[in-house]
Amino acid sequence: MESAQPAKSGESAVMPIPRKKPGRPLSFDRERALEQAMLVFWQYGYDTTSLNDLTSAMGITPPSLYGAFGDKEKLFLEAVQRYTEKHEEKTKRCLAEAPTAREAVHALLKMVAIEHTCPQHPPGCMMDTVVTNCTAASAHLQTMLAQMKERKIARFTARIQRGIDEGELPPGTSAEALSSFYCAVLNGMTPLARDNASCEQLQSVVMMAMNAWPAAPAASNTSATPGGPA
Repeated sequence: MESAQPAKSGESAVMPIPRKKPGRPLSFDRERALEQAMLVFWQYGYDTTSLNDLTSAMGITPPSLYGAFGDKEKLFLEAVQRYTEKHEEKTKRCLAEAPTAREAVHALLKMVAIEHTCPQHPPGCMMDTVVTNCTAASAHLQTMLAQMKERKIARFTARIQRGIDEGELPPGTSAEALSSFYCAVLNGMTPLARDNASCEQLQSVVMMAMNAWPAAPAASNTSATPGGPA
């Protein structure tokens, strides 16, 4: 057997990278399987969802799940990404397209009431369900989801602050406090929806919440009163 030739001066001794063998094509629709996994996590949370729950809903075997997604946690992270991609755009549109902060918040609350009671998926918000059902073993996932919610709250607060800056809300209004109030209303819709509240019931909650919106400041009249002193 020939011995390996030493590298010449000035040359680096780089080992050749072996070529990977092409993997076998998947025997199932990966996107459809991921959608089903997302619905299972949405319904039961992370910790209480078993491998059997997932494979049964996805219509695949455990080896196929590991081969396509890695493991349960990686599958969950993909499911969260899928969920946020579906719902994040709607939230951004509500906050960006409405002409006033009040209309933006109202539109978002109404949209959430409809989404949380849609019969085509589990009730409530997937993120809220997962966070509520997390145990100490998945605390790192709970932390990740909490950080995602903080970013959403920050956008909410920024839209309200813009309303304050534009004179829509009274001076001295706290954007953080008002945002926290309406986020609490949003978060409270999940347990109501999971307790079989109807869309009409959630819309009633929205109406009551909007009654708490601060009154617009009175328009100041700086012009001289006709017939009065100059």
